[in-house]
Amino acid sequence: MLDSLITSQTRIKLLLRFFLNPDTRGYLRQLASDFGESTNSIRVELNKLSRAEILTSRMEGRNKVYKANTTHPLFQDIRNIVLKSTGIDQVVNNILNKLGDMELAFIRGDYATGKDSGLIDLVVVGDLINKQELERVRMKTEKLIGRKISVLRLTKAEYEHLRNNFWQEPRLILFGKDRI
Repeated sequence: MLDSLITSQTRIKLLLRFFLNPDTRGYLRQLASDFGESTNSIRVELNKLSRAEILTSRMEGRNKVYKANTTHPLFQDIRNIVLKSTGIDQVVNNILNKLGDMELAFIRGDYATGKDSGLIDLVVVGDLINKQELERVRMKTEKLIGRKISVLRLTKAEYEHLRNNFWQEPRLILFGKDRI
């Protein structure tokens, strides 16, 4: 979807990286390595996005670190487009809004770090989540967005036991607070 609006594949990758999870940060060489592209092509796009003030940057040691500018007037609009292009908006609308008594839901893995890998790794926490309804809505949503969705359903007690593991990796909170 984004590639019909934006012709630069590098720019699309950067928008996905920084707007799927606005807490994501990155520097030139890391991004070039992650994307498998030259530092020059990444630098050109980072400069364009920085000049437009869509990204902010600051020096950390010897690296210039980039991050989404959450104060930009178009931030939420760009983020909504990115979420829609990946189908995460449909995950929220179709799965999370229909599950009922849920304490927390978050995405981990590639999408939490801004990589569009085709597999959305969703974790839902709650004691009264209907397994059959979750599976039915998951399959329907997969067909709708053209991506696989892996769902890990945890009770509050199970989440508390595993909580430290989740805190050590990037996650994108979709519902609730990470303080059950």
